[in-house]
Amino acid sequence: MKTLNLVFLGPPGAGKGTQAQRISEKLGLKRITPGDILRKEVEKGTRLGKEVAGYMEKGELVPDEMVLEIIGEELERVGQGFILDGFPRTVAQAKGLDRILESKKWLLHAVVFLDVPDDEIVKRLSARRVCPSCGAVYNMITSPPRNNETCDRCGAHLVRRGDDESETIRKRLEVYTKETAPLIDYYEKKGLLVRIDGARSLDEVTSLIEKALEGLNWNEQERGPTKPFG
Repeated sequence: MKTLNLVFLGPPGAGKGTQAQRISEKLGLKRITPGDILRKEVEKGTRLGKEVAGYMEKGELVPDEMVLEIIGEELERVGQGFILDGFPRTVAQAKGLDRILESKKWLLHAVVFLDVPDDEIVKRLSARRVCPSCGAVYNMITSPPRNNETCDRCGAHLVRRGDDESETIRKRLEVYTKETAPLIDYYEKKGLLVRIDGARSLDEVTSLIEKALEGLNWNEQERGPTKPFG
């Protein structure tokens, strides 16, 4: 398989982080997670971090100009062969990404959309834990760590993110429906969207993604056609 530039899209709790991590390791792609980058800024207490914290604590989207600046710098650093995990989140951001890629003469090859019902999302997010040290993501129901709430990779104690509290989850789903869901139509019209049944088991979803990427039609302007999987 040739080097791919991918976007992983889906509602909060759909498993984008876990699947992006798995696929990046299997295919040797760089995983870019704007959310983790922004959270590091918050932890450092930088000016940008303080601004971002206000939005994240309320479950609101960080302004496009802040995120696009970070993405542009990160793409410049890592080069091609990447997975954008958690970005774009709005059509405006998607158009901004288009401009960034066009300026570099790079293609976006496919957008992997993990489709998961709201009820399943609420159940998953309440059980999610993250490693504050290395950024690994776990789910206490579907993909728990081997040793209680300790990270398998680095041994740090896992934590629940503030934006995974029940009240904030509801707010995030409202924001997703309003701001992020239109991306499905945006990328579908471009012929880049690959739909995946994200409600299946962890391993099944990974397998579906791999099969979808293997089946992309590279003769069509080196872009993949719209197709459902699962």
